[in-house]
Amino acid sequence: MTPTDIEVLAPVNTGAGLSLVSLFFNAHLVVQLVIIGLALASVWSWAIIMEKLVLIANTRRQSDSFEKTFWSGQSLQELYQSLSQRPDTAMAGIFVAAMREWKRSVEDSAKPLAGVQMRIQKVLFVAINREVGQLERRLMFLATVGSIAPFVGLFGTVWGIMSSFQAIAASQNTNLAVVAPGIAEALFATALGLLAAIPAVIFYNKFTHDVSHHAQRLEGFADEFSAILSRQIDAKG
Repeated sequence: MTPTDIEVLAPVNTGAGLSLVSLFFNAHLVVQLVIIGLALASVWSWAIIMEKLVLIANTRRQSDSFEKTFWSGQSLQELYQSLSQRPDTAMAGIFVAAMREWKRSVEDSAKPLAGVQMRIQKVLFVAINREVGQLERRLMFLATVGSIAPFVGLFGTVWGIMSSFQAIAASQNTNLAVVAPGIAEALFATALGLLAAIPAVIFYNKFTHDVSHHAQRLEGFADEFSAILSRQIDAKG
């Protein structure tokens, strides 16, 4: 039996060598930095996802509650007084902003001022944009992770494969025990990139749809409330 035959028949213990921890510590420094960056991006993405899930669910529930109160027949003045100090929902904030402009422009004047309706609509527009902006915070991070994480992982993979080929050339040995760990280290970066990108893309699309739907809901409420104030302006005129 030749030494080559002995090398081929010798058992290869890759169980420990191919564990995720050993793959990381045996990887090239550049690949390690890629893995650390992708892991941090994945953790931060999940933190944003959890925060947005809670925020959007609470916003939807609070909007339902406010609309129920608004259309219950309670006077606008009483509702404004109860919410003016601290609006607790996005829709309540829009209502308070419009009512505040209404009181400044109409109720504090003996005669309705020109352009009241236009000013109220601008206030509603600004308030809606402010509330939507709060919901959209940090969504761009999810979009960025979903877009570039696979390419960052691919960069780590390419670098790892290059290092593996250099090690093979240096050892002049193409045995599976020599080749497999380096290839596994390289592919680990790609897998982590996909692991970070897939949830980020899924939840970015979901949150974008939810925010868009809520923005339409706010705009619908603003139009209805603006019509109510418009009728009152006409009545005062």
